[in-house]
Amino acid sequence: MLETAIQIIQKLRRAGHEALLAGGCVRDHLLGREPKDFDVATSATPEQVEALFACTQMVGAHFGVVIVKLHDVHVEVATFRTDGSYKDGRRPESVTFSTAEEDAQRRDFTINGLFRDPVADRIIDYVGGVADLEKRVLRAIGEPVRRFDEDKLRLLRAVRFATVLGFEIEAETWKAICEFAPLLQSVSAERIRDELIKIFLHPNRLRGFDLLMDSGLMQQVLPEILVLKGVEQPPQWHPEGDVFIHTRLMLSLLPEHVSLPLVMSVLLHDIAKPATFTVDETGRIRFNGHDKLGADMTGDIMRRLKFPNDVIEPTQVAVEHHMAFKDVKKMKKSTLKRMMARPTWPDELALHRVDCLGSNGLLDNYDFMKAKAEEFSQQPLIPKPLLNGRDLIELGWQPGKHLGDVLTKVQDAQLDGVITTSEEAVEWLKASKLMPEA
Repeated sequence: MLETAIQIIQKLRRAGHEALLAGGCVRDHLLGREPKDFDVATSATPEQVEALFACTQMVGAHFGVVIVKLHDVHVEVATFRTDGSYKDGRRPESVTFSTAEEDAQRRDFTINGLFRDPVADRIIDYVGGVADLEKRVLRAIGEPVRRFDEDKLRLLRAVRFATVLGFEIEAETWKAICEFAPLLQSVSAERIRDELIKIFLHPNRLRGFDLLMDSGLMQQVLPEILVLKGVEQPPQWHPEGDVFIHTRLMLSLLPEHVSLPLVMSVLLHDIAKPATFTVDETGRIRFNGHDKLGADMTGDIMRRLKFPNDVIEPTQVAVEHHMAFKDVKKMKKSTLKRMMARPTWPDELALHRVDCLGSNGLLDNYDFMKAKAEEFSQQPLIPKPLLNGRDLIELGWQPGKHLGDVLTKVQDAQLDGVITTSEEAVEWLKASKLMPEA
């Protein structure tokens, strides 16, 4: 991809235009990280770029952005520009094509305002980005208040960059983030969601969580998290403290690489505890039904943030069933096998593990389920059914939905190891007095 970007730069230069690598790819190069993509900034106008390359796509002609396709690689080529006012808090009302130096001044953070000449292997720095990279500091370019007023999403982007890069946020930049946090409400849910995903999927997710809390941004994106503060829990099961402390601790105990449903289920598994908090006649704290209500709340929260259904649904399953683990040692084999056969099972087990580690530390049920997984590994968890609906009809049942209940009971007996053949299944039905009357 770098080679393609260099070829584009060289062609632009041969045509008399200035052209440089810009933004994140320069930052990542200096940090020794592999850039995800390479953006080119140039003095050429969009029309001039389009005239030079055979395969282009105008994706933001108003903003001077053209996608150039070369060797099946897509490279974003943007004209140097200065921006007009940002009335919608996202995009400038107008742009003026300008110089590299002026273009750098319009960008968000100094570490993203760098250019690189890849041919001469030279860094062009108009904003002090190199020094900030060396100091591992995230600093807004120019006046922080102005940068965040232009595009409110930069508030979350600051947290994301500080999280994934492990940088400190410069004092004036941080002050402006805290001041502008309430204005994040003007940003679309989709853009907020995308930044949250990058924060919470990163191994340094706890830092991101804390920055969201300390800045006031959590109140704007997941206000339900703040309600967890001060919600007491039974000390014999939760010596670590309240629900907020428990949730934060669980987040810190996750492995580096996790699925999105897992990290979201950690954040939201106890989200209904404030609403279900009661104290019984013995003085014991209870949260009856918080798992079921929590699953409903999880769906509402994630739909509000425009998560796709294929993320929402497995997250809800994990939240809804996270309390079932306390009973696994008393479950029949059939119940355990059905539980373990769910596609969400690996994440459910991982959620249970950090739930235990983030509270009383007891992993006996987790170890029990790991042992069961090994025990059941020699054959399919859910084998081929011994009987089907046609078999039941031939045995005298009338067609109807009730056949499903009978087949489930037969399969439970199969999963429990009580029956292993179709013949045994028929005999079991007779012995269980489940056969229809003649």
